[in-house]
Amino acid sequence: MGNSCWELYCLEHGIQPDGRISDDLVGDENMYTTFFQETGRGKYVPRAIYVDLEPTVVDTVRTGPYRQLFHPEQLISGKEDAANNYARGHYTIGKEQVDLVLDKVRKMVDACSGLQVSNLVIN
Repeated sequence: MGNSCWELYCLEHGIQPDGRISDDLVGDENMYTTFFQETGRGKYVPRAIYVDLEPTVVDTVRTGPYRQLFHPEQLISGKEDAANNYARGHYTIGKEQVDLVLDKVRKMVDACSGLQVSNLVIN
């Protein structure tokens, strides 16, 4: 679901799968900065963090056609699945990831000039 969403955002904003702006598209910089953040190398990366305890889900992003779009620090995965067990995911396996995820979210929020949450996908 997240992959499809970012693929659509890229198409709408003229961002190629490698994070570069299409040559045939010239627009206002603000057109890109709502959903994307420009890196020092002129690439645009999504303002998003992918988190899943089960590694194969995030690995599909790491190996998919938009793998160059995301910064590796935005893709967080655990080592094992919680096996659809809320207590196991919340109190044991997920507990190991909480501090890392909160730190990544804090850094992303600190880089924003006006934070707004438009899409929060929890699956």
